[in-house]
Parts: sequence; structure tokens; C-alpha cells
Amino acid sequence: MHRSELTVDLGAVRRNARTLLRALDGAQLWAVVKANAYGHGAVDVAAVVIDEGAGALCVATVPEALELRFEFPLARILVMGPASSSREVAEAREAKLELAVWQDEIPEGLRVHLKLDTGMGRWGLSELPTPGAEVVGLMSHLATADSDPAFADRQIELFRRATEPYSDLMRHLANSAAALRLPASRFDAARCGVALYGLSPFEEDPSADGLEPALTWRSYLAQVKRLEPGESAGYGRRFVAEAPTWVGIVPVGYADGFRRDLTGTEVRVSGETRRVVGTVSMDAFAVELDGEEPVGAPVTILGQGVLAEAHARVAGTINYELVCGINADPRRARRVVVDA
Repeated sequence: MHRSELTVDLGAVRRNARTLLRALDGAQLWAVVKANAYGHGAVDVAAVVIDEGAGALCVATVPEALELRFEFPLARILVMGPASSSREVAEAREAKLELAVWQDEIPEGLRVHLKLDTGMGRWGLSELPTPGAEVVGLMSHLATADSDPAFADRQIELFRRATEPYSDLMRHLANSAAALRLPASRFDAARCGVALYGLSPFEEDPSADGLEPALTWRSYLAQVKRLEPGESAGYGRRFVAEAPTWVGIVPVGYADGFRRDLTGTEVRVSGETRRVVGTVSMDAFAVELDGEEPVGAPVTILGQGVLAEAHARVAGTINYELVCGINADPRRARRVVVDA
């Protein structure tokens, strides 16, 4: 028996892509599949979104793009992060990749997208130069589409004014949050990542925007024990029983991506909500039970109503970080792909 199992539902990814395409109302969907598609499997996800009509695949690095190029020889692939060496630039040229560029020197023989910094304060040009023949797109990135629409509107207007003279080029600015709720941001394409995987860019219930989580993470109770008053579970005695208490031990911990700061979150044991108690260990965590449960009882860590957004609130982080941090090493977890 595997310690845990990760199930990726490509059917959910497909339906999320359709939801985004409807929201985009004619603008192209460019699928962000960096970081192994946020832990969901870049090749599997790319195949689905291309089938649904995505206009391009977006990644952070040239090596990520090369892996996809091998599988999808005709796909449009944009590398949004910096090419780290002249060798990577040469590899990108040979593979017919497209690169985001924010420096004066533009690589020859490549299709490039000039990136303007409109307020993210990260990669980007302070002013947009006159695009040369190599330039096929103009882009920027929104800093607050999920949290401060007024600032996002200012970025949208800055981008519009700067790029209006070059509207014959592909213009793309929107991320998932903007694609769903800021129509003025959509331009010619939107680069959507988190929403494709059924995760809310607003840290709400994804169903509020018609999204369906694609990832389910399951384990089981490997041990069940009754603690007497004064007895504790886990390092540091952070959970001490005040009355006779049943606890179950799940063989998943922070080495698997179930973070140490998730104490207090809720999972489901045999379909019932149960609280994580005590200190999360490297390879195990404890849940408080209502009564004795059988060893082997199923535990749902994520999915089937257990939301990454809820875990993120407990950990003081975002859903992106949680799913990207899950360890899919086959020595620790079994990975299953379905299309339901």
C-alpha cells in the first residue's frame, strides 16, 4: 500500500478551461503550465488544454519548454522567465520557442514578447521601445487582480496606452483573476494558471467562479490509539488530551508536502471532517477522532470538498504554494491520472 495517492482529474482541467474560455469572450486562453503544471503534470495538462483550444503554453524556464516541445512539436510555447545562458537561448532558437524579453538586447532569430513593467516591480521594461521585427507580442503582469482592482485598473490603463500604437501585435496582460473578473484586462490573450487547476485566485471556494479542483490527495489511518487524560500526541506535546481521546496517525508529513504549519486544519476520515492535532512530523500527522476507527480507514487530505484554500488560510499562505509543494516522488506517493 502506498503512503498516499494523488489523483489528477483531467476532466476537471478540461471543464475549467471551458469556463475560462467562456469568460474570455473571444480572447485566447494561454495555459500556464510552469512548475509541472502547479504539481498536476505539465504534459498531461498541456494535452488537455491544447485539445480545448488553448492558443499557447506558458512556462518559466527553457528546460520546462523543451520538455513540452518534445511532446508537442507544433504548440506555441512562451518562456516567461529569463533564459539563463547563451546555451539556453540557442536551445530556444532551435526548438522554436518564444521568449519574454525585458532588456535592451533582443536575441536574434527568435520570436520575442517585450515585457513592460506596469506595476509588478519585477521583470519588465520601464518604457516600451519601438518593437522590432522579432517582436510578436507585448505583455505585462498584474500585481493585484485578486486583491486590489483599483490598482489593477491603473495597470490595465498604463498597458493600454503604451501598447495601443502596436495593436497589430499580440497583447496579453490578464492572469486567472483578471480573466475571470476584470474584462478590460483581456486584450488578445490571457495567461491563466491557477484557475485551470480549479484553484481560486481569490482564495475563496472555487465554485464561486465555476471552477472545479482537479487534484485529490488521499491517505489512510496507519494507527489508531486512545489517549488518556494528560497523554499527548506528537513533538513538543502541543496536543494533550483533556479527556479520553481517540487519535489516528496518517503516514504523511511535511516531507510529502503536508506542511508543519497545517496543525489545526481539517481533513476527512471515512468521509467525516476531522481536525489535525499536534505537531505535523516529517512523515506523519495526527487527527482527532470522535471514536475508534479501523486501521486503514480512508483519509482525504485534499479534494472531495477539502479545499486547498481552507488549508492555506490555516497555514497563512496561498493555495498555489500548497499544491506546488506536494511531493509526487513515486517512492512516497502513487500518482493516478483520470479523465472523468
